[in-house]
Amino acid sequence: MSDPAADSRALTYDPAADSRALTYDPTADSRAHSDEPAAHSRALVAVLAGGAGRRMGAAKATVELEGRPLVCFPIEAARGAGLEAVLLAKPTTPLPELDTEVWIEPAAPRHPLVGLVTALERAGGRAVLALGCDLPLASPELLRWLAGVEPHEAAVVPVVGGRPQPLLARYSSRALDPLREALTSEMALTAAVASLHPRWVGEAELRRFGDPARMALNVNSPADLERAAALLARRA
Repeated sequence: MSDPAADSRALTYDPAADSRALTYDPTADSRAHSDEPAAHSRALVAVLAGGAGRRMGAAKATVELEGRPLVCFPIEAARGAGLEAVLLAKPTTPLPELDTEVWIEPAAPRHPLVGLVTALERAGGRAVLALGCDLPLASPELLRWLAGVEPHEAAVVPVVGGRPQPLLARYSSRALDPLREALTSEMALTAAVASLHPRWVGEAELRRFGDPARMALNVNSPADLERAAALLARRA
């Protein structure tokens, strides 16, 4: 059972430990963070679609969920939050017909940091909300809050089931140089984000915006797609 008191304390992710491990650091910055969204009109949602989709067996952006391309769901969540969204993709990424601006990321390497770094480079100093194209159940309420929060840290990253969610997270322009260096050194995504010393957002805080496990459901395989469809049908 989640401990709300523990969730409210600062989290420090230890990439050297078990990949799922999170440890509380009582010496971490304990300054208060506002629960009220600040003005967020300049925040940008970057929907990342440059992955190969190997486990899915097809490009994730075009896989259908409830008769629509999977990528439509995170884009609609961003619009429901009143935020501008752009789509990051490789030059050869298959994409459905969309009325969303597409930013082309470098063809190589194929690394999740490529799209994030590209978005930060082109965002003109705006905060970027990274949102995987395979996250169909992210709530507009959570995105609106992430867009408006004013952290001291370079990133704000939800943690669900003990796992950081770097592709459902906010990055300020201060994250660009460290993430660019991490990409050059081929650092794993989670370790790169942990090196930013972000604000980790625990499940007790996330529940204000919906079921954390549902919002963070990542569609990586046909089985995940079936699960997402079942959850959407249950809501309907």
